[in-house]
Amino acid sequence: MSGPDPHPPRCLDAAAHAALRAEFPLLDTCVYLNNNSTGAVPRGVDEVLADYGATLRTWRDDVWQGWHVGLDRYADSVAALIGAPPGSVVTDANLSTLLARVASCFDYRPPRDRVVTTDLEYPTVPFIFRAFRRYGARHHPVGTGGPRFDQDALEAAIDERTLLVCVPHASFTSGATIDLPRLVARAHDAGALVVVDAFQTVGVVPLDVTALGVDVVLGGAHKWLCGVGTAFLYVRPELAVELEPAATGWQAGDRALTFQPSTGWAPGARRFAGGTPYPLTSLLSQVGLDLLAGVGVEAIRRHSLALTQRVLDRAAAAGIDVVSPTEPDRRGGVVCLDVADGEAVKRRLAERDLICSWRSWLRVGPHVYNTLDEVDVFMDALEKELDR
Repeated sequence: MSGPDPHPPRCLDAAAHAALRAEFPLLDTCVYLNNNSTGAVPRGVDEVLADYGATLRTWRDDVWQGWHVGLDRYADSVAALIGAPPGSVVTDANLSTLLARVASCFDYRPPRDRVVTTDLEYPTVPFIFRAFRRYGARHHPVGTGGPRFDQDALEAAIDERTLLVCVPHASFTSGATIDLPRLVARAHDAGALVVVDAFQTVGVVPLDVTALGVDVVLGGAHKWLCGVGTAFLYVRPELAVELEPAATGWQAGDRALTFQPSTGWAPGARRFAGGTPYPLTSLLSQVGLDLLAGVGVEAIRRHSLALTQRVLDRAAAAGIDVVSPTEPDRRGGVVCLDVADGEAVKRRLAERDLICSWRSWLRVGPHVYNTLDEVDVFMDALEKELDR
């Protein structure tokens, strides 16, 4: 029999939690449980926007030096959050751009030409790898037969023909998480690389890319990281030096900031950079990331589990079908509920300033700044809606 959980789900200290909530003005206007779609943005972004506007009004070319410092700071802050070394993360506009850039590193020659995915991916993933069929990639999606990952079927599909295994850390439709340590071990035993889409978990579920030995991790700021419009790419440093992306830009060169023709690749993850960057989104996203780093992802996870457990308990008591896994180690930060006419229910709740989302299921995603009382208010209203 296993002993007690040394880190049981529990909410943050009341005083610290109140101070954190005060940083997010959105929480004064509604019960916001849609963090799995778009996280709340802290009030500190106002100062960043003002500074950026002042810079634009007094434009000088040398501002790019400071902007590059900000871009690098954000990338390294993400690296610290996911257990990666400095210089191993690069940012760009969105995950699709970065994933396509990674995909462009390979020639997909037989016999190792297969890309194994699941059918629980965000639509970006199959769309990109279907397009890479023209270069020889053989896309092999593994069916799950439900909202959870069929880990056995997924691992059975990995063999000596597999080049890449591309999976989400958690499904965007159900919140179910995948057993990454087990998957990475299986893929590496077969000589395949593992690419992880962590957009649905980074910031709410601990992730140590170095301990996992995972090859590539992608994610973004606008969900659990409380930022806006920027995505990130981590590539294992030993692997990065072997990869040469075909779809890139001048910032990926070894002499980029001298404005001289580059003759090689920039060091570290910057070889996966594109053209002229857009610094504002990273500067804005730094504010939320700093707040979350001050709390710590382990404490965030414990708070999240306490709140999602309250959603599960209330759903069970009300007879509402739960799609997400109920086991703490198999769910991310969102609980998905199967309710009749769910999209209309979501709209009616929003009219009462109770915010969730709908993607085939009703998705309830509390974050570290939410409270158990807010969950109860939301579930009370949901039960009344369903009684109608």
